[in-house]
Amino acid sequence: MAAKIPVTVITGFLGSGKTSLIRHLLQNNQGRRIAVIVNEFGELGIDGELLKSCQICPDDADGGSNIFELTNGCLCCTVQEEFFPTMQELIKRRDSIDCILIETSGLALPKPLVKAFRWQEIRNAATVDAVITVVDCAAVAAGTFASDPEAVAAQRQADDSLEHETPLQELFEDQLACADLVVLNKTDLVDAETLLRVEELIKQELPRVVKIVESDAYGGLSLRSQLDPSILLGFQAAVEDNLDSRPSHHDTEEEHTHDEEITSTHLILDRAFDPEKLQKQLQQLAHQQEIYRIKGFVAVPNKSMRLVMQGVGTRFDKFYDRPWLPEEARQTRLVFIGRDLKSSEIESQLVAL
Repeated sequence: MAAKIPVTVITGFLGSGKTSLIRHLLQNNQGRRIAVIVNEFGELGIDGELLKSCQICPDDADGGSNIFELTNGCLCCTVQEEFFPTMQELIKRRDSIDCILIETSGLALPKPLVKAFRWQEIRNAATVDAVITVVDCAAVAAGTFASDPEAVAAQRQADDSLEHETPLQELFEDQLACADLVVLNKTDLVDAETLLRVEELIKQELPRVVKIVESDAYGGLSLRSQLDPSILLGFQAAVEDNLDSRPSHHDTEEEHTHDEEITSTHLILDRAFDPEKLQKQLQQLAHQQEIYRIKGFVAVPNKSMRLVMQGVGTRFDKFYDRPWLPEEARQTRLVFIGRDLKSSEIESQLVAL
């Protein structure tokens, strides 16, 4: 019988650095043939495109992409409709795949997804090698567990899988409780004393001994982080077989109702922007409307590179990921996630820049 495909589930709060971690693994794959499933909220697959832009993850032998984007809700509540057929497709390619990475949406629980690996059709071909939980060190140091606690609390309404009345603390605990490894990210944004305090807090939340490794915010996961893929892969934990040791506040929950007021909208403009002016306008929009997450690609005047811009709360990050391709339009594409979004107002303010 062929060996099972090892699957690494990467979880953590919105803006903690999950996509950056996956890019790091793809760019330092050490010859591994890696497939990726990325779960997004919104019609434009920004995270999926960002992963493709590193141009490391190869297509399969038949020319199909090894990066799968699921945008129809959180995997926790769309496991059967979204995740199962994707895994079936990957299982067909098992001879050309060494491992699979799954990035959950930023507010998801990992445990319901792991339970799907008990299904006979998946169990015979794949196993959860490990759950990696990415934590925003600077946010924890500030007394919260995300970059903007009000934004996260509100955006959790968008996921059918999440209990709307559950405090943010419980979601933080659940993500840590399922972890085989914790990546403490953005450590360069705090001093040494604060870093030690955050590490102690995380250890107190862990139900068992779990290793914590550190990373910094420069470039998401830079070479200074010294996160060798061998640290992140190859746990052989068979997580689906020992879920009892990973307690969750949500173990007995029924289905949840979906808050239809939490939506996403996207904007595609055939023009370039000054990055600083655009960022200021986006921050202003986030104050005017209940916008919880902004991410996308920006065309910059006189620049041959594409700019990635991401915002959670008042914190914005931006970097150039790759040159514009000759055949692609130099468009600015942005996704906005929030409550009762006024798309026309967003568009008019950006067009006026």
